[in-house]
Amino acid sequence: MELNAIGIACSDVAASLAFYRMLGVDLPEFDPDTGHYDTDLGGGIRLMLDSEAVMASFIDNYTRPTGNDRITLAVEYDTPAGVDVAFAQLVAAGHDAVREPFDAFWGQRYATVADPDGNHVDLYATP
Repeated sequence: MELNAIGIACSDVAASLAFYRMLGVDLPEFDPDTGHYDTDLGGGIRLMLDSEAVMASFIDNYTRPTGNDRITLAVEYDTPAGVDVAFAQLVAAGHDAVREPFDAFWGQRYATVADPDGNHVDLYATP
């Protein structure tokens, strides 16, 4: 067995594609006829973004999920300044700030933003 994919149900696929591209994920431009996007993150891990219509096509009695604090994604930056820049760009683009950049007691520069569906995405760098 190998855990090798992260799937995200998206209420607005175009907005989610734009958000994850801002984080450096290599995803195509939005096509209104496409409900599933899949990309290799490296190391054998894939990120999959699916429209709610795609999700409803194979899940009986599908109900719209909402973001939560139980699962987060994390993006590593080369420098602490990279965290600050990325956070500022994402917030300026209209994404919700969950936690402003700070110097964490565990030694990393850390911040958290929410994707268009409310999923938390941590931004971090080790100095």
